[in-house]
Amino acid sequence: MITVKNVTFRYKGNEETALNEISLTVVNHDFVGIIGTSGAGKSTLAMALNGVIPHEFAGDFYGEVLIDDEDTVDHAAEYFGRKVGEVFQDIDSQMVASVVEDEILFGLENFGIPHEEIGIRLEKVLRELGIEDLRHREIASLSGGQKQKVAIAAILALEPEILVLDEPTGELDPESSQEIFGLLKKLNEEKGITVVIVEQKIKLLCEYVKHLVVLDRGKLQFDGVPREVITHIDTFKRLGINVPPVAELSAMFRADGSYAGDVTLTVEEAEKMVREVLHDSV
Repeated sequence: MITVKNVTFRYKGNEETALNEISLTVVNHDFVGIIGTSGAGKSTLAMALNGVIPHEFAGDFYGEVLIDDEDTVDHAAEYFGRKVGEVFQDIDSQMVASVVEDEILFGLENFGIPHEEIGIRLEKVLRELGIEDLRHREIASLSGGQKQKVAIAAILALEPEILVLDEPTGELDPESSQEIFGLLKKLNEEKGITVVIVEQKIKLLCEYVKHLVVLDRGKLQFDGVPREVITHIDTFKRLGINVPPVAELSAMFRADGSYAGDVTLTVEEAEKMVREVLHDSV
């Protein structure tokens, strides 16, 4: 579990705070989405969740981030590397090898995994992510979606309890983005890995995550289940965050009294709602 208590952080040389008195809890096996416009503090929060901040970036840090009751300030960022794995926004900058197999092996060897166990973990993670056919491929020859899977595989081979991803689908097409979210859902539900994902694609977040966090200029605006958070459509618009059309449609029907159900988050839910509205109007 990760507990964030009144965290404020200001990068060295900046007048404005990147995070301002943030408090939230990420429980075990949660699937958390973090959203906000540019400069909201999303990436800064992601780096605070695994101890990269305050250790790797100079600045003023106040408050506490506890990972299983251990304060990140008390340990170097590497201390939590096996427990909290991170996939960065710039995927190419994270790659250290030229071949897929070597990329996965690098982390295992760097963290001192016993030699007899390395081969077992390599085979296991390739199989679980369905990328056995990429094992001997040059990373430079992979598509964006394939690179993301390799980056996730390299982290999962270390068997972390928590996975933090910073806009992993930012450069992917809709089909590849859906595939990555599907993979994360599978890891969360079948392996019990806690997933925290910074993302701009709110439609995907609403469909997949269990817990939605909304930031604006370093401050926490909303923190709750997506279906409740997304009801604040006017605030989302004020913040410059696009709301899924299906949610706006249901809000419109709720406002005029023709629909009394929950805000819809998927096309399937919206279709059911429209059928209900049309049936009642006949």
